Amino acid sequence: MLSVPHAGRAYPGALLDALNVPLAALLPLEDRLIDEVTLSARRHETLLIARRPRAWIDLNRAEWERDPQVEADVSAQGRPRSSAKLRAGLGLVPRRSSGFDHIWNRRFTNQEIDERIGIDHRPYHAALEELLRAARARFGIAVLLDIHSMPGLPGADPPDIVIGDRFGRSATGRLSSAAEAAATQSGMRVATNSPYAGGHILDTHGRPERGIHAIQIEIDRTRYLDGAMEWLNEEAGEVAAMLRRVIDALAEAAIPGAVAAE
Repeated sequence: MLSVPHAGRAYPGALLDALNVPLAALLPLEDRLIDEVTLSARRHETLLIARRPRAWIDLNRAEWERDPQVEADVSAQGRPRSSAKLRAGLGLVPRRSSGFDHIWNRRFTNQEIDERIGIDHRPYHAALEELLRAARARFGIAVLLDIHSMPGLPGADPPDIVIGDRFGRSATGRLSSAAEAAATQSGMRVATNSPYAGGHILDTHGRPERGIHAIQIEIDRTRYLDGAMEWLNEEAGEVAAMLRRVIDALAEAAIPGAVAAE
């Protein structure tokens, strides 16, 4: 099954009222239009797409990653733990976007964040859990491909694709290697687990020992978006074809003969 948690563009009025920056400043937080690329690649696979934007609530963060600079009722001293993403301002509700350190004109209340968790965060994860459990019950194995996009990475020869499996904790190496090989065969430069190894979705749902595997794929958004990072470019179809190849490779690795049987 496929998951697209960061492409949401349905910005609530309460979010717009709380903005300290132009709405366009939130664009870098989106995995812009990767949902449309995924829809082009999808055949019959179950697909979950989050409609709420990442700026409203980040489905790839744990509920405890609550930022005291974003939430008025949370203190840094009272938090039982922290994370690198939270410290960087990219917690459950992001504090910053590219080029902007403080995107809100006020701090939200505990109740406001709790409502977002109850309405958006928990239902998404509950749906993922239920669908993966059903797939495993039917096929004996379930594979989640969590689909994201990333900014172009620095360096002379940066990867176009990053495959993440939490360093082998969220999926068996056989599946991760199949995804990497399929992307490479599509002409993409591929890295594994660096700089993106996956986040809360893989941590929560990847249980290889129980036959449930979760893999993240990050796709360089300059490969499928125009220069303004707003609309699909002429290469978007090639990226969708690559993603289709990855999906087929995962299906074949999970259940040999599955693709031919279609």
